[in-house]
Amino acid sequence: MSTVTGSTTAAIASAVATTTAAAQASVQAAAQSIISGSTNSSMDTSSLVTALVNSKTAGQAATIAAEQTADNTLISAYGTLSAALSALQAAVLPLSDGDTLSTFSTTLSGTGVTASAATGAVAGSYALNVSQVATSQVLTSAGYDASTALATGAATMTLSVNGQSATISLNSSNSTIAGIASAINSSNNNPGVTATVVTGSDGAHLVLQSTTTGASSGISIQISDTNTTNGKADALNDLAVTTTPGKTISSSSDLTATDSSNNTYNPSQSTISGSGWTQTQAAQNSYFTLGGVGVSSTTNSVTTALSGVTLNLTSAAVGTTQTLTIAQDTSAESSAIDTFVTLYNTLVTTMGSLTAFNANSTSQGVLIGDSTLSTIQNQLAKIVGSGVGSGTSKTTLAAIGITLQSDGTLSVDDSTLSSALQNNQSVVASLFNPVNGIAAQLDDSITNYTSTGGIIQNRTDAINADLTSLSNQQTTLTNWQAQLTSMYTAQFTALDTLMATMNSNSQYLTQLFGGTSSAGALATNKG
Repeated sequence: MSTVTGSTTAAIASAVATTTAAAQASVQAAAQSIISGSTNSSMDTSSLVTALVNSKTAGQAATIAAEQTADNTLISAYGTLSAALSALQAAVLPLSDGDTLSTFSTTLSGTGVTASAATGAVAGSYALNVSQVATSQVLTSAGYDASTALATGAATMTLSVNGQSATISLNSSNSTIAGIASAINSSNNNPGVTATVVTGSDGAHLVLQSTTTGASSGISIQISDTNTTNGKADALNDLAVTTTPGKTISSSSDLTATDSSNNTYNPSQSTISGSGWTQTQAAQNSYFTLGGVGVSSTTNSVTTALSGVTLNLTSAAVGTTQTLTIAQDTSAESSAIDTFVTLYNTLVTTMGSLTAFNANSTSQGVLIGDSTLSTIQNQLAKIVGSGVGSGTSKTTLAAIGITLQSDGTLSVDDSTLSSALQNNQSVVASLFNPVNGIAAQLDDSITNYTSTGGIIQNRTDAINADLTSLSNQQTTLTNWQAQLTSMYTAQFTALDTLMATMNSNSQYLTQLFGGTSSAGALATNKG
């Protein structure tokens, strides 16, 4: 039994009536061939059979086809409705999870620092002074002949960084400066060291750099090489080095000190012991003050200084004092709310077109009178119209300038919305809270409509079941048409043969006995 009801019934009846009338007309035209067959002309058996079969099946075939068309039209309409609902759901998601209402913008009065704010940030203004940025250690060896192996026999080099270490095997075949660099870079458990070769006027230099920044990222190297040549130890032993981390920074005073020779140095930087290397860049933490509070970090991307805020430091900021301002990002909130209103109105317009009624036209909305759409329409209108809370504490969208119009759409007063976002964030947060806010309610409802087992899916499943039934009916009808065609073809072929025989006999008797215009052969012979 078809699920098609409502405005489609009249269309189906009209299609069936038109098809049936056409089939009857074909029967009348084909019947003329029987008369032709009885008057010495051949009978058009094929046309007659086709017309008779169509006359018996046309009505049912038209009904099936019309109901299939109506069902497919309904499925398409529900697809349109689902798409509009999904678009609205995507628009309310940033409002339903609370993220958009926790969006903050950051500005800095100087250069060399960038900042971004996320969930957990708090509006405020802070003085930022950057004393130094975090750096990774760079060690440069003395110059060597590029073709000379530093190890004459089996040896090992163990590199350590921040508690991690790797040992590489060296010998006379791979211990040139380039060979050592390659062995370090290809080590499977490299602790975080990159090696390059820089060739200068004094020879090839091995340059090592830690891949991480911070005071603890210093590189230490232990050499195990007992080989000698003419009583002299291998040059590989000169690459042994120990790095000592700098002093922990607790205040800006820890960044400068004076040695016994009255030379000023930075005690927060790493130092090395080993004659074969020059520390061309020390390992050190970044240090800055934020709102007068000292902050030290092993990296230049600092997330721990201020809740919800990431600071990215560069060397251009060193020695500067600037202001970091964190403010509510009302532009993002306004954009999200405007998008929600726009897509809600698009949904209302879509539902309106699917249920349109025109008294002066036979063309009506596909889902006019549909209970599924009416349920969705009423529930969504109730959500946006009712607001959040109860009694005197109830808050509606009108409080932030969004009002429900007579046609079901929403209208935004930009001035009222802007004022609410700037001066009344508590109301905005209440309306769009992630528990029972407007957006959260819409998100939950739409999920119930469109998910597996939802009312749209259930309705679509019922229509698809009807399409399956109609397909089976079409198969049965096709088989019956084939049976009728075979039966009528046999019957009318036999009739055509009989009439042809009768016509032949009639002609023979006329030749013998004569007719109205002929005396006949027997009469002639008698005379």
